[in-house]
Amino acid sequence: MAHRQKSAPNVRQIRSSISSLQNAIQMDASGGYILETERLILREYAEDDVEAFYRLNSDPEVMRYTGDDILSDIDHAREILLAHPITDYRKHGFGRWACLLKSDGQNIGFAGLKYLEERKEVDLGYRLLPAYWGQGFATEASGAVIRHGFDQLGLHRVIGLARPENTASVRVLEKVGMRFVNMTQHRSWMMARYVIDCETEASKPAAGTLAGTW
Repeated sequence: MAHRQKSAPNVRQIRSSISSLQNAIQMDASGGYILETERLILREYAEDDVEAFYRLNSDPEVMRYTGDDILSDIDHAREILLAHPITDYRKHGFGRWACLLKSDGQNIGFAGLKYLEERKEVDLGYRLLPAYWGQGFATEASGAVIRHGFDQLGLHRVIGLARPENTASVRVLEKVGMRFVNMTQHRSWMMARYVIDCETEASKPAAGTLAGTW
């Protein structure tokens, strides 16, 4: 008896599969969907993300240049998650967003904007798990975040703060079209302050590891 050969999936099936995966990613947590890039989904954090948030922010390598305390346990992670990103969504309409891979829904870190009360400026920041450094995810997310800030949130300027010795962060800020303005005190550190205005077009994504505060 001859066996019927399975036909290859057509374009409609492939698109349907991609759409289903994206929907699954968006519906996996209660956080609101924000935007997507070629390889990433960015959405609001939800309290259910606490384990991924803890895994990211308890890694000494990730936290090296941030100036934030390393999270001590899940309860500490929940406290910070609720007090910072989730509170920022309600207060300002934006904040740091969970970064998920389109390919499998893995939560690999965060990227987003934060209103710095003490500076009266909106800051770009992100953190990724070390396994995902050097693959272009950081700047891919950052370019999309900046465009979202200008196009959807109506921002006129976004800044980026980086320790000068954190050369990877400096490269990312430059790759997304930011220009160095000055050195400035932020918390207890002197930071390089970079700026991009809405009239300036962000350049295409490249790899990097910007720290960013909560």
